[in-house]
Amino acid sequence: MLYYISARGGGLKHFEATMVETHQNFGKRVADLNRKNVLMANGYYTTVRADGLVIARPAKRSIAVPFKTLLFLGVLFFIFKALVLSSIGPGTYQIRLGKLQSGTVIEQAGAWVLGIDPVTKAISTKVGPIFRG
Repeated sequence: MLYYISARGGGLKHFEATMVETHQNFGKRVADLNRKNVLMANGYYTTVRADGLVIARPAKRSIAVPFKTLLFLGVLFFIFKALVLSSIGPGTYQIRLGKLQSGTVIEQAGAWVLGIDPVTKAISTKVGPIFRG
């Protein structure tokens, strides 16, 4: 960038103001480059602009949860329901579900999710004797 001091157009004050503005822009550009560099460490792709310049851009990260993790959480949820069912008994469990079913929409959704299903019942019959003695 070429700077000159002229008698017309602000002179030295204009030069100093331009230098301060350029320095501020430089700091922002350096911060942007550092941020882009960190993002590109996780992968990048390149594109070619119309003028032929090759531009590297950070790869877009997808928020993907592995199938095994979802399956593990599902199994863990059913085991938790079965442990609660076997520890407090089916009668008390149904009473508590009834209270949830008569509540707000969110509580009704919780009652539906926590309801006794065949998988929970089967697991509960297997682990029930462990809790009862």
